Amino acid sequence: MDSFPPEVRDVLSRQDSLVTRQQLITNGVSTAAVRWNAGRNWRVVLPFVYLMTRAEPTQRQRNIAGLLWAGPASVLAGPTAARLHGIRGLPDDQAVHLLVPATQRSRTKAFASCRSSALHDPDVVTRGVIRIASPARACVDAAHSARTAGERSAILIEAVQRDIATLDDLTEWVLRLRPRDAVALHPALAEAASGAWSLPEAELLELIASSPVLSQPLANPHLVDAGGQPLLSPDVWLDDVAMAVMVHSHTHHSQGEQWDSTVERDGGLVEAGVIVAGVTPRRIRTEPATVLERLERTYAMARSRPRPDVVATPRYPWHHAA
Repeated sequence: MDSFPPEVRDVLSRQDSLVTRQQLITNGVSTAAVRWNAGRNWRVVLPFVYLMTRAEPTQRQRNIAGLLWAGPASVLAGPTAARLHGIRGLPDDQAVHLLVPATQRSRTKAFASCRSSALHDPDVVTRGVIRIASPARACVDAAHSARTAGERSAILIEAVQRDIATLDDLTEWVLRLRPRDAVALHPALAEAASGAWSLPEAELLELIASSPVLSQPLANPHLVDAGGQPLLSPDVWLDDVAMAVMVHSHTHHSQGEQWDSTVERDGGLVEAGVIVAGVTPRRIRTEPATVLERLERTYAMARSRPRPDVVATPRYPWHHAA
């Protein structure tokens, strides 16, 4: 790279050794030199976008290359942007998803795909040469492109649970979509609004809500005991009888010490007089009637005893105990 003009070296430094044909020619590199090196000494990553080595590009370099190919008004979007904002439950397929203004056409080349959109995003995030759709738009677009209802819910639940995007911002972006695009996201948005921290928790809340016996559940409330000491926040709480329901996944707590710690923390609730019922994601999904019947029996037992002096405060302002 020492043979390049200073202007080209500056561009390469800012763009992780990537450059467009136009940037090279504008800054003094001849078209003959571009033709000679492209495919020999330089890797052609996307049309007229070159990596100055023959090495395979990293994911960051793919993202930058996609932005260079799509143009200065483009932003990383959908699953690509959601992953950069911190959403973990997305397949790493090395694809680069982009958005461009409605004045440009949608197109796909190699690993990069850009979609035109007339929707203005006022909260685009810029990190050096990388431009990323706002967290809420990225998560909504990623959920829209997901294959199943469960995947859509998981993305929006994680966005809210990990404070990547607020429920209000997600709702706004869902409502800005065309009705036929938004319809599949309304159930996922409702599950994110339930306060659940995982898809199994959302499924459990829905199951409890279907019961004519059980009271209105709270998701992940703050608890304190009679002395004002904080207790473990249960996955689901039935306040009228001080009953906690915990979703235990042995896969999630795969290490023995983590599993022991989870059981011990449940014990703290029991010591405070709380009735604790444990369920597993697999049982919720495959045997919902059995799970609901057991919870109703446990609820009846909890109602038959004096309620302990445990105070629950909704974690989310839109939740209220019955």
